[in-house]
Amino acid sequence: MIKRMVIMLIVIGLILGGIFGFQAFKNRMIAAYLANLKAPPQTVSTITAAMSPWQTTLQSVGGFNAVEGASLSAQVQGIVQKIGFQDGQDVKKGDLIVQLLADQQIATLQQYQATVVNAQITYDRDSKLIKTNTIPQSQVDGDLATLKAAQAQVVAQQALIDQYSIRAPFDGRLGIKLVSLGQYLAAGTAVVTLQSLDPIQLDFSMPQQALSQIKVGQTVAATLDAYGNQAFDGKITAISPLVDSQSRNLTIRASLANPDHKLLPGMFGNVSVVVGEPQSYITLPQTAVTINPYGNVVYIVTEKDKGPDGKPQFAASQKFVTTGQARGDQIAVTKGLNAGEVVVTSGQLKLSNGSPVIVNNTVQPANDPNAEPPNPN
Repeated sequence: MIKRMVIMLIVIGLILGGIFGFQAFKNRMIAAYLANLKAPPQTVSTITAAMSPWQTTLQSVGGFNAVEGASLSAQVQGIVQKIGFQDGQDVKKGDLIVQLLADQQIATLQQYQATVVNAQITYDRDSKLIKTNTIPQSQVDGDLATLKAAQAQVVAQQALIDQYSIRAPFDGRLGIKLVSLGQYLAAGTAVVTLQSLDPIQLDFSMPQQALSQIKVGQTVAATLDAYGNQAFDGKITAISPLVDSQSRNLTIRASLANPDHKLLPGMFGNVSVVVGEPQSYITLPQTAVTINPYGNVVYIVTEKDKGPDGKPQFAASQKFVTTGQARGDQIAVTKGLNAGEVVVTSGQLKLSNGSPVIVNNTVQPANDPNAEPPNPN
C-alpha cells in the first residue's frame, strides 16, 4: 500500500515537473524571439532644413476710422427748401448740402441794409457840416455810432441767414440722405453723414511689451477679408501715452492712403507691423515641431548601414530645438538645428529615438509663409 502511494507521488511529481519545465522553456523562447524582433519601419515625409530671410512682425487687429467724420445737422429750425446732393456723393468743402427756407430772415436783412444806407448818408452829410461849425461834434459822433450799429445788425443777420444753409465742412463722401423736400427740421436734426476717406486712420492695440519695438513712422500693412490677400500699406502716426489699466495694451494709430476709397470707416482688418532688421533663420513647416513638457522636438533622419538588398536604411533621432515666430504655415528655428539636416515633417507621432523609417515625400504638409486661414464660405 505504501509502495503504491510512493509510486503515485513520484509519477505526479514527474508530470508537474514536466509541465513547469515546458512552461519555463516556452517563456525563454518567447523572450528570445521578442528580444530579436525589430520594430517595422515607419513611413514619414521629410524636408531639408535651409536658411531663409525672415522679417519679424507684430500682429494685431484694428478698426478703420475717418480722419474727419460728422453727422451734418441744422443749427436752426426750418423747412427744407432745397437738397443739394445725391446719396453717396463726393463733395468738396463749402458745397451746399441742404438749404432751409429763410425768406423772412432775408427780408429782415434787406431792412437792416436800408438802415445802413440811411445812416451812411446822415453821417456823410454831418461830417461836412461839422467843418463849418454848423452842428456840434457830439452829433457827428452819434451819427457814427448809429452807422456802426446798423452795420453790426447787417453782419449779425447775415450770420443768421448762413445758418439756414447746411454746407460741407470738409472734403469727403456723403451717406444716405435723411430728409425730404418740404420737411420741417428742428434744430440739431441730422440730415446726412459725411466722412473723409483719403487718407483713412487705422487704430489697433499692442501689449505694453511691444512698446520698445514700435515708433512713429514705422510701416504697417493691413489685410481685410473683403479683399483677400491684398495688403494696404501705411505708417504709424501716433502712439497713445496711456496704457489701459485692464488689458495692459496701448492704442496705436496709423494713416493709410485710400485713393480708391476701398477702405471705409467701421471696417476691421488684420494688422502687421514690421519691426527690427531682416534676419535669416532655419524655417520648417509647423507640423515638423512636436511640443512636449520637456520642450520642442524635431526628428532628424540619418542614413544607417546598407540593407540586405544594398539599399540605404534610415533611422530617426530626436533633437530639442528653440523656436521663434511663426508666419503662415512656417515656424522659425533659432537654436538646436543645422542647415542641411533632414527633418521629419509628418508621421513623427509614431517615432521614438532610433526608429527605422521609410521616406516618402509624395505628399508634403503645407509650407506657405503667406498662408491665410480657410474661408468658411
